[in-house]
Amino acid sequence: MNWGVTRETLKKLIEKQVVRVIANTKSPYQPYTVKYLSENFEDKIAAGRWAVRGYREDGSKIVVETGGKLTRATTVWKETKYDAKTYGTVLLKNIIGNARFSFPKSLYSVEDSLRYFVAEKPNSLIIDFFAGSGTTLHAINLLNAEDGGHRRCIMVTNNEVSTDEAKTLTAQGYQPGDEEWEKLGIARYVTWPRTVCSIEGHDVNGNPLKGNYFGSDIPMAKGFKTNAAFFKLSFLDKTSVAFGKQFAKLLPVLWMKGGAVGRCPVLNKEDLPSMLVLPDNKMAVLIDEECYPEFDNEIRKYPEIHTIFIVTDSEKAYGEMICNYDGNACYQLYKDYLDNFRINTGR
Repeated sequence: MNWGVTRETLKKLIEKQVVRVIANTKSPYQPYTVKYLSENFEDKIAAGRWAVRGYREDGSKIVVETGGKLTRATTVWKETKYDAKTYGTVLLKNIIGNARFSFPKSLYSVEDSLRYFVAEKPNSLIIDFFAGSGTTLHAINLLNAEDGGHRRCIMVTNNEVSTDEAKTLTAQGYQPGDEEWEKLGIARYVTWPRTVCSIEGHDVNGNPLKGNYFGSDIPMAKGFKTNAAFFKLSFLDKTSVAFGKQFAKLLPVLWMKGGAVGRCPVLNKEDLPSMLVLPDNKMAVLIDEECYPEFDNEIRKYPEIHTIFIVTDSEKAYGEMICNYDGNACYQLYKDYLDNFRINTGR
């Protein structure tokens, strides 16, 4: 091994908790890798370029770049971990079993790109409108595992199939919307399986993932302490919504509007109940306004409820019903839904 510090310096760095010993599974001749920060790490922290974000299980400090004006990405990134084939294509293939997606980015290039912007924002929300194979969410989960953050991610993707698959499916008599077509779409065939497998630490066949994440002692088989939910976005007829015939399909939207607390509620009954009081989700919905007195009595039992939806066509009745709910977020259905989510207001 080549050492960059003397024995005395290494002892000082150990005392300052910036030395790590990591098992090296790639080389039979070097079973361990020793990592340490340079002696001037304290100067970089004092200058605001680096910051301590917690401690690992081995007691070493988690030191990250702050992403401020003094720290900027270079034009060319040449490290091994940025190789898109090894840490993009091969990594994804090891998770979902075959080449279901062309040219995924390196997990670590995405992670380091995000790090420049959210290293100082452990509770940030990242939105990826072109999710592809799901590398962004995977990278955020890894970043959280490394520095103890609680960052969240919303991924959006269509469920299109490849050109070749579309031709084959069309020749077989299938079209978009058919189960045989939809199950091969990118969302269901790539993005969601990768998300589930990376979180739970196994491949699509249930086998534990092998090895550690690059440069860390985090086993891929350990997965991540996080949650994920999958939703299908579809268009609803505004008249049908206004008449209350799409409530079950709107419930996930209301849940997200209320802060996405707890598991998303599911309405299994064909007949709508007069109300939904959901303390675990910190929300409540009055569906039949004639049952307002009972609804009011129920939600007063649960002070944790902070989001209230009222289904009524009457502005006056709505105003009277919410007058006692100061401090709560109140919304009128289906008016608020139609006002906020209608795409073409003239139709």
